[in-house]
Amino acid sequence: MNKRGFRCCDVKYHKMEKLLEICLLLLLFENEGYGYGLIEQLSDYGFTGEDLNIGSLYRTLRKLEDQDLVSSVWKEANQGPKRRVYTITDRGKEELHNWVPVLKERKARIEQLIATYEEITSV
Repeated sequence: MNKRGFRCCDVKYHKMEKLLEICLLLLLFENEGYGYGLIEQLSDYGFTGEDLNIGSLYRTLRKLEDQDLVSSVWKEANQGPKRRVYTITDRGKEELHNWVPVLKERKARIEQLIATYEEITSV
């Protein structure tokens, strides 16, 4: 446990905001989307209802919109009220493109860390 009383691996202890932003950019690169649809798709990347609520999702989407990484418009839904539908901008595509090499490098570092740990603990 750390001094705040959390175990180091508690999910809520780690900030996942940047990963959430990158995942949203990827989802919107594939297709336009709306809040509840996006929250369902984020489960493919390990986000659960415990990690993410609709309010934090919309705050993140507004932040991305303020940074001109996504844009939104109100559209009629097949059923029910209008929905705010989000699309990735050209700047958002560039941001996503720039993050992929960073993620690959981090993945390589994490894999090295795990391999080293497994090597020294398997003795």
